[in-house]
Amino acid sequence: MATLPGIIGEAACMPDGHSGYGFPIGGAAAIDPDTGIISPGGIGFDINCGVRLLSTNLTYDEVHPRMKEIVDAFFRGIPSGVGSDGIISLSSGKFDDAMTGGVQWGVKNGFGDKNDIECCEENGKIMDADPACVSNKARERGAHQVGSLGSGNHYLEIQVARKGNIFDREIAKLFGIERENSIAIMIHTGSRGFGHQIATDYLHSFSRLQTKFGYIPPDRELACAPFHSEEGQRYFKAMNCAINIAFLNRQLIKHRVTEILHDIFGKKSGLRVETVYDVCHNTAKLEKHKVNGNLKELLIHRKGATRAFPPGSADIPEKYRNAGQPVLIGGSMESGSYIMCGIEGAKKTFFTTVHGSGRVMSRHQAKSRFNGRDLQKSMESRGIYIRTASYSGLAEEAGGAYKDVDEVVASAEKCGLGRIVAKLTPLGNIKG
Repeated sequence: MATLPGIIGEAACMPDGHSGYGFPIGGAAAIDPDTGIISPGGIGFDINCGVRLLSTNLTYDEVHPRMKEIVDAFFRGIPSGVGSDGIISLSSGKFDDAMTGGVQWGVKNGFGDKNDIECCEENGKIMDADPACVSNKARERGAHQVGSLGSGNHYLEIQVARKGNIFDREIAKLFGIERENSIAIMIHTGSRGFGHQIATDYLHSFSRLQTKFGYIPPDRELACAPFHSEEGQRYFKAMNCAINIAFLNRQLIKHRVTEILHDIFGKKSGLRVETVYDVCHNTAKLEKHKVNGNLKELLIHRKGATRAFPPGSADIPEKYRNAGQPVLIGGSMESGSYIMCGIEGAKKTFFTTVHGSGRVMSRHQAKSRFNGRDLQKSMESRGIYIRTASYSGLAEEAGGAYKDVDEVVASAEKCGLGRIVAKLTPLGNIKG
């Protein structure tokens, strides 16, 4: 990472960092777009893999007796697993509109409301997305998967803020966790096969052009193109299409979750399900940061890392501006997740922080160590009801395959990359 042309300051690896193609997962680098590059390996294959947190006015006592009913309904109603189709299937023209519109396209077409737009990074729609830069193969993979979880570490989880796990009550309330035993729902998914194909297409293309660009990267997965070259701009615009589709993916799942909960608890129950925030993990975004005291536009690569803007930033929703950006950190399905907020200290990493627990075992190692069916039974005995499309996939995601999320977020807080607001522990989960 540190050898990339145009890098500004230090290459950073977060406390949850682990080995990945090109960048480590948990890697961040600021690139001068005038002199530097854009690298698919610094963004990842699941472009805009990210997390959305939903707050509810439900309590543990209301949800716990009906946990199996709720999780089973989510499992039936929200597509998951390898190759699964989505909640909607889009024609070519509508898919183009979705690539450029993101969440705003979803709300315009009846899938959500104004709050969903306001409470997403980039208001759920990143600019400079051009469907003409997307291959036919990527289109074929993506058009039928919008509104699906997919597989791997993606999940939909019902969570509770247990007694003693709200560490900043004022900010937690602002972020929708109004009291102990509040129920929240976390969605973790990305652009699925669509983003994967875009990354694959351009990584292969860039690999053949390194001599033309005069680059000799130390790792072929760091193949890159000058940001302002024709090739670099085409990838940037295709990547932004995948960012918008991932935003829309999480938006459609949120909409379906709301419908299912209203069916279960009754449309006249007064139930509220609201987007707290939606954050990206795998992106390269143009942002303005201070370099040697001067404000400069930089291309911030974040791979398995989360933006964490501080209080006062104009790029976060007005209602959160005094507190700082909500930062959503997904743990393993056995451990729990965290809400943090951005602080000024994170300027050393261009306001970037951790995104999750971080693996300590490869997927192959985890499958040889853990049994999916036994894991499901063990979790249920501990009060976590889980449904999965694949028991081998469940074994890959065992808590023991990940770092201790408590230690990860404590490390992030101690080195000034955010402030802990609350911990949310799992009650129910659907996995691909």
